[in-house]
Amino acid sequence: MRLITYRNEVTGAGRLGAVVGDYVVDLAALAEHHGSTLPDNMLDFIDLGPLAVTAGSALLQSYEGNWPVGCAQPLVNVKVLAPIPRPRKNIFGIGLNYVEHVAESSRTLDTAKDLPKEPVIFSKPPTSVIGPDDAIEHNGAITQQLDWEVELAVIIGTRAKRVTEAQALNYVFGYSVIIDMSARDCRRAGQWIYSKGQDTYAPFGPCIVTADEIADPHNLNLSLRVNGVTKQSSNTRHMLFNIPTLIADISKGITLEPGDIIATGTPEGVGAGRSPQEWVWPGDIIDADVECIGSLRHPVVAV
Repeated sequence: MRLITYRNEVTGAGRLGAVVGDYVVDLAALAEHHGSTLPDNMLDFIDLGPLAVTAGSALLQSYEGNWPVGCAQPLVNVKVLAPIPRPRKNIFGIGLNYVEHVAESSRTLDTAKDLPKEPVIFSKPPTSVIGPDDAIEHNGAITQQLDWEVELAVIIGTRAKRVTEAQALNYVFGYSVIIDMSARDCRRAGQWIYSKGQDTYAPFGPCIVTADEIADPHNLNLSLRVNGVTKQSSNTRHMLFNIPTLIADISKGITLEPGDIIATGTPEGVGAGRSPQEWVWPGDIIDADVECIGSLRHPVVAV
């Protein structure tokens, strides 16, 4: 399934929907029509575990092409929000997880030139999350070096504590797209959270594709453009630490819970690694996409 959080009105509450063709189907409303129940929000749906995906998929298949009144509407008529508009915990960010990005970072960002021997982990707070088409804020009083990073996001579906790499993918609910915006001049004594965790610095969406629909998360093309010019273009097979390794490593010491998000790192092509360096400014447009999942588009605005 392709799951979104959407709303019909500017002030309306976000609701869980499934995208089927050009329509968004309200899963809670469809379940009620069917005489069953499903949650009306993404986090409660994820909390139900694998049974939610099975039940939701079966429900959609039974009505496809014949949606009951009030259960579906054209996707163009709704506002799509971040799939999880307010994560329960900080997003787990993974730094330096593509070999060529390690090299470009060492040239310009004072990071080590040697490949990391274990995952480099930082975090982005829930307040950094924005949904599709929302504005990325450029605060000129804080940064003159606002940079881009396209990443595959992994959404955890089952509580994971000290899981093995062999088991790790069983704990994944689905996948999405995230842009790790980074104010390169806001790093403090090697710490990244202020650089990467400012408001609007985690564009996220447009949907979560459930894990059963992604045959191989380690073979997905991902790319990013600024004002239509391609800056990043790579494939998730080039990750230094793959998804099972990341889940196993984090869960050794931090319990992963349903709805937790791991941003798996970015490939080469960031602005800081270019010669001369490039940054985004108010008026710029950033587009990012991950194969089989979807695209994000965001304007940069001055605040």
